[in-house]
Amino acid sequence: MLPVPAASVSYASSTPASTSVFLRRHLAGPLLAALAASGLLMGAGGDQWLADQVYRLEGHHWLLQNAWATSQLIHKGGKWLSAAATLVAILLCFHAWRTERAAAWRWPLLYLVLAIALGTGMVSLLKSVTHMDCPWDLTRYGGLREFVGLFDTRPHGMPRGACFPGGHSSAGYAWVTLYFLALLVHPAWRWRGLAVGLVAGGIFGVSQQLRGAHFLSHDLWTLATCWTVSLLLYLLVRRRCLPRQGPVPVALAVRRRPH
Repeated sequence: MLPVPAASVSYASSTPASTSVFLRRHLAGPLLAALAASGLLMGAGGDQWLADQVYRLEGHHWLLQNAWATSQLIHKGGKWLSAAATLVAILLCFHAWRTERAAAWRWPLLYLVLAIALGTGMVSLLKSVTHMDCPWDLTRYGGLREFVGLFDTRPHGMPRGACFPGGHSSAGYAWVTLYFLALLVHPAWRWRGLAVGLVAGGIFGVSQQLRGAHFLSHDLWTLATCWTVSLLLYLLVRRRCLPRQGPVPVALAVRRRPH
């Protein structure tokens, strides 16, 4: 049986003032940081400089493109691991909606499943419309295509690209939603939840960069996309989830310090 979640009143507040402060901290700040980093990576050539260093260290070819550790263990294995974790979340969600004893977990688990699905789905949608190439496709790194920027006009007849944002890292970065899940059920765990998503997405992203599949900015915007989707969905779900929470468990109440 799932334990009863204990929501924090400070994070449960949904007044206009508290929501505005929450958005400044969790949306405006991270997006401004992502835009500033993108200026250095995409506008000032940081992407190419970093990829140049990796390409040079690998002997002026993508030595790790088909290596077992990057292509099989992290790329394919990582996909299966994330898919298995998502399946567990789906099964727990079904259990919560079918069992009255786990009713308090219904909306938190539904939120988790939806956030992962929408985060990875949004990244896939963006990949299909941005048409940016992978490093290994570019003449600079042994490929056949010239670099075309995100907002540049793609030459007629040039094949479409599908590398921005990074798709594989979304299987890891989608789990930053654990930060917001923790806000719904046990806020003290929020940093642990965030660490899970950042570490998983970081490993997947760096592995793809070592293979020549992505620039750093591609994975940066995967993280920004997954974070934004998780945040906005959290703002919708908490209105239904938090007011339904039952009384704080006695064990937690005892540990609270008197004011």
